[in-house]
Amino acid sequence: MMAWTWMVFGFALLATVTGLYLSLRQKRSVESNRGIVPARFAEKVSITAHQKAADYTAAKLRLGSIGSIWGLLLLAIWTVGGGLAWLGDLSASFELSVVWSGVLFMLLFFLIGSLIDLPLELYGTFAIEARFGFNKMTLPLFFSDMAKQFVLMLAIGTPLAWVILTLMQSTGSLWWLYAWLFWTAFMLLMMWGYPTLIAPLFNKFEPLADGEMKSTIEALLKRCGFESNGLFVMDGSKRSSHGNAYFTGLGNAKRIVFFDTLINQLEPIETEAVLAHELGHFHHGHVKKRLAVMVFTTLIGFALLGWLSQQSWFYAGLGITEPSDAAALLLFMLVMPVFTFVLTPLMSYFSRKDEFEADAYAVANSSGEALVSALVKMYEDNASTLTPDPVYSAWHDSHPPAPIRIDHIESLLPKS
Repeated sequence: MMAWTWMVFGFALLATVTGLYLSLRQKRSVESNRGIVPARFAEKVSITAHQKAADYTAAKLRLGSIGSIWGLLLLAIWTVGGGLAWLGDLSASFELSVVWSGVLFMLLFFLIGSLIDLPLELYGTFAIEARFGFNKMTLPLFFSDMAKQFVLMLAIGTPLAWVILTLMQSTGSLWWLYAWLFWTAFMLLMMWGYPTLIAPLFNKFEPLADGEMKSTIEALLKRCGFESNGLFVMDGSKRSSHGNAYFTGLGNAKRIVFFDTLINQLEPIETEAVLAHELGHFHHGHVKKRLAVMVFTTLIGFALLGWLSQQSWFYAGLGITEPSDAAALLLFMLVMPVFTFVLTPLMSYFSRKDEFEADAYAVANSSGEALVSALVKMYEDNASTLTPDPVYSAWHDSHPPAPIRIDHIESLLPKS
């Protein structure tokens, strides 16, 4: 029991210290290069924008460091501090059935967790994002979003928890396999239905207006043989001035979404180049590969949980004196990130590899010069640092650092 406790908190401490060390490296890198725009970007990015990016990055790093320390403390409070044990007793006091008592246990955990996280979220949105001119969120909108998320948690989380806990109760030692099959089906359903059922609860989606932008994008889609369920503009400016574009949905429900902020930032040819990059992910099968990885890793996770849930030390070593299926699920969700953090640099490496391939596809099917121009605008408008620490970047960054990425794109351009 004690060995398991020491293992969990040893890894948790290692993960926290590693994160703090990497954040310190990143902070030193951006602050030491704050005074001069890198020569590579000197003609394209102003010193004011460069310094803003450095200060914004440092502020987010400080908040992230506070969050990681707070997360370590919360892990201790929920486990050896008796938080889950108390919550389990509270849920059992309502004298519901075993399954419904477990559902209540899980819902209360997530509700309390969201309230605990609220101060950091408020500070990040209304202090940091507002200080750097990105936040467009109002307090009424913030709490309206929060209320909608709570209703969705009840509407979706309640039956989801009920089904999984019922499977754990009634299907024997292979419950984890049936639960994995159900979870996979649920995730695929959510990926299909999210664009039309959930996303519109939070944002307005308007079809992309006729004009040069739409004609340029439709021509690209035709050249690349890509079919979607429409081109939409999302009112992202309602909450933030950050710009972005993304694909969402599966099968015939696929749609392309542009933030209205991005549409205002970029020229039509630049938007086409950004979209060509996203099409590159589909062309190279990155979306399917990531989906396959997700399905496989969740299978491993459910199998591991199936074994752990039968071990008394799994509960006793983390403060649970009365084992239950709901407690097993919550403990697993709490401790798994402690051990999987070591996989972060590997996942980041493969993600950056995919980005390089998508960039190459964009250069081949659109304009590489326009892609470079669009990226520089997006780096500047989103206050992305141009001088990241290489170790921090290798560990955390899903996209290549700005200088490396643009050098790669320009290496693919026809030589004059």
